[in-house]
Amino acid sequence: MFKDHASSAIIPCRDLAVARAFYEGTLGLPLLEDHGNGFVFGTGNTQLNIYLSDYAGTNRANAVLWGVGDELEAIATALQARGVTLDEYPDGFDSVAGGVHRKGDFRVIWFRDPDGNILHVHSR
Repeated sequence: MFKDHASSAIIPCRDLAVARAFYEGTLGLPLLEDHGNGFVFGTGNTQLNIYLSDYAGTNRANAVLWGVGDELEAIATALQARGVTLDEYPDGFDSVAGGVHRKGDFRVIWFRDPDGNILHVHSR
């Protein structure tokens, strides 16, 4: 039914100005559309939709996933330089250093947007 159709992520926020500053400014995503009660940002060949909601930040699981390959460490460093704190979940990993989790060749980071939505970046 959906195998030939593109999908995109959608994330709630409580404050449009704060969300836009984070996704556009901190993460560097290009704004594609401002529809008044939310935004659409470009990310690779997909889109990231941010919308106004009283339920923002209530999800305690990953909200968005990016696969960035060998750029992971550079992205982690750039995020930290922009004031983003990387989460640490050491269970099940060989090591965690500077927020970068390692399990064999696999590397991953997690961080949160201003509403507490968990964003996930991995090396695959």
